[in-house]
Amino acid sequence: RQLIVAMARETGWGYRRILGELKKLHLHNVSRATIRRILQEHGFDPGPKRGKGTWHEFVQRHVKTLWATDFFTKTVWTLRGPVTYYVLFFIHLHSRRVHVAGMTPSPDGVWMAQIARNMSMVFAEEPAEFRPTHIIRDRDTKFTAQFCAILETDGIEFRPIPPRSPNMNPFAEAWVQRTKHEVLNHFLVFGENHLRHILACWLTYYHRFRPHQSLGNVPLGDAGLPPPEPIIGPLRLDDIVCHESLGGLLRHYERAA
Repeated sequence: RQLIVAMARETGWGYRRILGELKKLHLHNVSRATIRRILQEHGFDPGPKRGKGTWHEFVQRHVKTLWATDFFTKTVWTLRGPVTYYVLFFIHLHSRRVHVAGMTPSPDGVWMAQIARNMSMVFAEEPAEFRPTHIIRDRDTKFTAQFCAILETDGIEFRPIPPRSPNMNPFAEAWVQRTKHEVLNHFLVFGENHLRHILACWLTYYHRFRPHQSLGNVPLGDAGLPPPEPIIGPLRLDDIVCHESLGGLLRHYERAA
């Protein structure tokens, strides 16, 4: 009974599929009617699972090769006055690594096509296990047919989310919110180079030093590694060094060498 329930929970199979698995395990004394009854008693649909499954199941199934992309905007002050810049980025859902693909005040088709070619080379350098097979995006018209076609030639499939459904692209949305709240909202940006500098400092901090609660409260580079050995002995304030960037907005601490 426990095995049948576990199979149903982990796979979504119907009673006939489970019966076949039980026979492979040499459990021949369980009938289809018994499996069906057990599934019903535990709230499972005894019929086989149909359709494409839920969005959550899709994300979990492809998480190591699943990326997401989106834009965010920032007002940049220039000699001509304020200009809205569009920043395009990609985020790897499994590792939370982020790649800022480019920024421009005019994300037209030519610019998007060049970004796609650039990202094709970036993805080619990824380890095979993390190379994208699917990319989540919204239905923004800036994602042109040519942009998608260039990346699709690398075997990448785009998964557009429904209109007004930011909850279906939560990793990208969360990163934008974090970037604006922790960094960009604190600056008046003067020129494109200033924006590039701010984002470069933020990405270095984000990838190397910032602890991530969803990954065990460790920096991205330490995720999945065993915790360091505890240091035995008294800790003095002089033993701790604070490193700052962006005028002290970003800080991280470490033990002095």
